[in-house]
Amino acid sequence: MNISSRNAFSWCAIFLVLLSTTFMGCRTVKKVLHPYGHGGGSSHKAPPGPHEVKGIASWYGGKFHGRLTANGERYNKNGISAAHKTLPFGTVVRVKNLRNGKTVDVRINDRGPFIKGRIIDLSKGAAKKINMINDGIVPVELTILKMGNG
Repeated sequence: MNISSRNAFSWCAIFLVLLSTTFMGCRTVKKVLHPYGHGGGSSHKAPPGPHEVKGIASWYGGKFHGRLTANGERYNKNGISAAHKTLPFGTVVRVKNLRNGKTVDVRINDRGPFIKGRIIDLSKGAAKKINMINDGIVPVELTILKMGNG
């Protein structure tokens, strides 16, 4: 090889390395979301087996009324919605108050609750439907009816 062909080969090799590293930075990485707090990301499949989970529910209202929720909607304390830590926005969940058997179907549009041991935060309107306003927190069973895509 003479000097000019070595230079051309070197420049070609440098160009190919730069080109390949540029495209490597453009690839998409998909994370997996597990609805019960095992990771993060954007998969929207229901967990295998039963789609029920038991835990403690709370409700929120007052100072959050009119503020933006995590999905960008305005929070309506009198509406029927809920906050969950990991379920995709738009997921519809049946919440059953285990003290009285009453149920309400809510749509996830916010994130929370952020208090250890709680699995869902209901809007005041949803909390009224299952008679938990006075108690504040109650044992519930959640059943996923429809997985959201947000």
